[in-house]
Amino acid sequence: MWRRLAQILALLLCILGWGFVGFTLAMDRWRVAQLGGRGGSSVVGAAWFWSDLWKDCYEDSTARVNCVDFRVLWTVKTHIRAVRGLLMVGLFLGCIGTVLTFFGLECTLIGGDERRKDKMLITASAFHLLGCASDVAAYCLYIHRVLAAFLRSEADPSEVSYEIGAPLYLGLVGCFLILSGSTVHCLTACRANHWKTKHPVVPPISVKGEHTCGASIMSIILRNASTYKMVSVVVV
Repeated sequence: MWRRLAQILALLLCILGWGFVGFTLAMDRWRVAQLGGRGGSSVVGAAWFWSDLWKDCYEDSTARVNCVDFRVLWTVKTHIRAVRGLLMVGLFLGCIGTVLTFFGLECTLIGGDERRKDKMLITASAFHLLGCASDVAAYCLYIHRVLAAFLRSEADPSEVSYEIGAPLYLGLVGCFLILSGSTVHCLTACRANHWKTKHPVVPPISVKGEHTCGASIMSIILRNASTYKMVSVVVV
């Protein structure tokens, strides 16, 4: 019973994690930079530059937003294309892992016997882990670019200093949920009763329709030996 509840909880964690990852694709403000509005600044108003995977935007203090979309794929920066590709590959692997998970759950009537279900569940966990690794690589790549730009702005104040936005934190939380769910699935798929003994089981020996154990066998041997002795005495 506990194994079924753990598998259902792990599946919900994986689905929630993939939902977070999918949301980050459509979210704004992957990186944010604020100009003005700080103590000691000569600029009275405040403005924000922010970017995501699809556009660059400028927002002033009156909440007016002007955006420039990334129109052509080959004109987009290389790291943006890499992040997009890694996230989409991760989501595709996650969809395959989710479908396979339904076949491996104990509470479903599909997927075969317990051994086949456990193999299916381990395979699904492998797909989840591969997709999670792809998503983590995408987020780390984008964070690396933001941090590199931040360090350059510290050396050259004329450059815009960007900070990490909320979608990156949400995506990393989603990856942690996926990792947790996959780990629980792998643990529930390990069954002690699935390991067969290497030594074959010897069936009981039957003599004239009667099942005998070791003591019965010895009595039969002794009986045959005494009969042989009696026959030999008669012959002599």
